[in-house]
Amino acid sequence: MTATVPPSTGATEPDPADTRHRKVAIIGSGPAGLTAAIYAGRANLAPLVIAGNVPMGQLMITSDVENYPGFPNGIQGPELMQQFREQAERFGSKLIEKDATKVDFSQRPFRIWVNDDEYLADSVIVATGASALWLGLPTEEEFRGRGVSACATCDGFFFRGRDVAVVGGGDTALEEATFLTRFANKVTMIVRREEFRGSKIMQDRALNHEKIDVLWNKEVAEVKGEMTVNSLTLRDTSTGETSELPVQGMFVAIGYKPNTDLFAGQLTVGEGGYLEIVDGETGSGIEGVFVAGDVHDHHYRQAVTAAGDGCKAAIDAERWLASVGEIEASTATNW
Repeated sequence: MTATVPPSTGATEPDPADTRHRKVAIIGSGPAGLTAAIYAGRANLAPLVIAGNVPMGQLMITSDVENYPGFPNGIQGPELMQQFREQAERFGSKLIEKDATKVDFSQRPFRIWVNDDEYLADSVIVATGASALWLGLPTEEEFRGRGVSACATCDGFFFRGRDVAVVGGGDTALEEATFLTRFANKVTMIVRREEFRGSKIMQDRALNHEKIDVLWNKEVAEVKGEMTVNSLTLRDTSTGETSELPVQGMFVAIGYKPNTDLFAGQLTVGEGGYLEIVDGETGSGIEGVFVAGDVHDHHYRQAVTAAGDGCKAAIDAERWLASVGEIEASTATNW
């Protein structure tokens, strides 16, 4: 598919002091969005970041981050994201802590609405991320970051030698359970049905692993603990009977929902609701609109890979702006 450049409306050159018309607008403020802002800011593009009502992504609800390069002793998720933000603002990024409510990518400058406020951008980077699906239990939310997690790759290390539960029966849950056997003493999978939904090879791997047990026809009714999780109340989905499972951690692995509703009918949405990369490394299929991070990446879903995407999207946006004459080619940064 070859994208065409949306027509320009002939709008006047944006005033650098005007936050309503920028060379680059970034929708989203997790690792992908803020890394894009850092790179775009260093290129003197004064990016506008529509950060969302709950800015700075899923790391804001992550306690210890020990796998992000450059922090050998680890760092708290909110502290890491605050450093991302400060670095982006240092290079001239402007953050708006509200959700984008509507976009129009049919012509340039592109239009983005935040409620009744309209913003214009000559290029856009979509970095809205993906949200983990949760069970919806009040006690689950209470213990997030204190024994309840949705990312074994992020937090599995902290459960070395402990008993943990994985909720879910698809490939994500099977992968999480298998990964957790590297650290946990025992992994109990809690599956609502009588069978897994995941691939046969992943099922066999889990069922044949000495550290993995499976409880069929069970769902979590309550998460219990004091400072941290110490047990789960389970409900039998057939009989309604309840039982207690002593564990020190619970990993919810029932899937992710990419935050793409805003772009329905404008960008290409693929399997699972993730945005598809159509052109090059970050192209959305509309020239001048780029995609970065977990909003399209259903495979890795790591902060460091999202940051790498944000870097690529900013470089692609700057080079595209130069190619269509929005900025002087000679001013394009030598990264």
